[in-house]
Amino acid sequence: MPTRILPAGSDPDAVRSLTTLLSQLPDSEPQPPVTDSTQLVDTLARLAAESVDELPEVVVVHERVGPVPALDLIREVALRFPAVGVVLVTTDASPGLFAAAMDSGARGLVGLPLSYDELAGRVQAVAQWSTGVRRHLGHGAEALAGAGGTVVTVSGAKGGVGATLAAIQLALAAQASGRATVLVDLDLQTGDVASYLDIQFRRSVADLAAITDISPRVLADAVFRHGTGLALLLAPGEGERGEEVTDRAARQLVSALRSRYEVVVVDCGAQLSGAGAAAVETADTALLVTTPDVIAVRAAKRTVRMWDRLQIRKAEETTVVVNRLTRGTEIQPALVRRITGTALARTAVPANYKELQGVVDAGRVHELDARSTVKQALWALAGELGLARAADEQGTHRGGGRGAVGFRRRKE
Repeated sequence: MPTRILPAGSDPDAVRSLTTLLSQLPDSEPQPPVTDSTQLVDTLARLAAESVDELPEVVVVHERVGPVPALDLIREVALRFPAVGVVLVTTDASPGLFAAAMDSGARGLVGLPLSYDELAGRVQAVAQWSTGVRRHLGHGAEALAGAGGTVVTVSGAKGGVGATLAAIQLALAAQASGRATVLVDLDLQTGDVASYLDIQFRRSVADLAAITDISPRVLADAVFRHGTGLALLLAPGEGERGEEVTDRAARQLVSALRSRYEVVVVDCGAQLSGAGAAAVETADTALLVTTPDVIAVRAAKRTVRMWDRLQIRKAEETTVVVNRLTRGTEIQPALVRRITGTALARTAVPANYKELQGVVDAGRVHELDARSTVKQALWALAGELGLARAADEQGTHRGGGRGAVGFRRRKE
């Protein structure tokens, strides 16, 4: 059986040269190259969803892949698709980089300029390793080759649009349906998850920032277990410590959480940080919360455009949630979708602050009455996104609120 090899790199000339050489290897079957980190992960996730047998045996990552740095990309691929062998192609073949590549999960390193013998030997060895892993795991490889848990980010178009409340209720809905769920506060300087739930905590996401290998035990020590059963990883109490959480640390953290929990909900706030950008980029679903007013909708449009310019996320891969909608609102969800060019959640959240005021002021939003129209809408949204099982049994309603329109799912 030929060895399937998937090359990845953003430099067209380098990738063309690499693909040409790969095609000359015996019993090789180079796949169409992918040009960036997002395309690589999405391609592997789509293939893994069909069957582990559909995955390529070898992925060859050129050092000029982007926007995610090569070593961070290798780490994510190794964590999410452990039956795939990764080879790094780089101009720096020093022992230091070799060690760093191995620590990230690479199975081999090939220096530039490319040598046929070196590339052939390394690819063959990695292919044999990959085949052996799949043979050893048998049917159990299916579980290990998938994308792990579902990651959903919740961002605000601007401050005060209700993103944190939405993130909390989505996480509570997922937890209540029996799915192991963690809520992460990546609004690093102004995070309010702890205040909404009236909890005191010692450890935060900043305590994990400097750890290069987040083991289950280390993760468990940093997570706060709420009375509802929901796991919480909170923003630091001292806002200045938010600078310790880099984009690289955020990617590693999200990958570690994805492998341990069925649902990972990340509150990214309204200000774009490197950590928040990394979370949005790697998420399965990225929600952008806005209110139906001119200022907030303009802010949502600016955010979507910025994400696209920075290659964080395309507009069509972003889902807008309209919060505080009333029947008399001039800006209806369909108009928001046209202005932003995004997908739109069917479920719109109604404006009813009287339902929320008591629990918000008490810092106990987890005790929001099940009859609350706001809670019903947010839990219906959780069902719509596939975060909660058996939504009807949890007292939620389906079919979206007033102003709901068709929902376009992100293409895998």
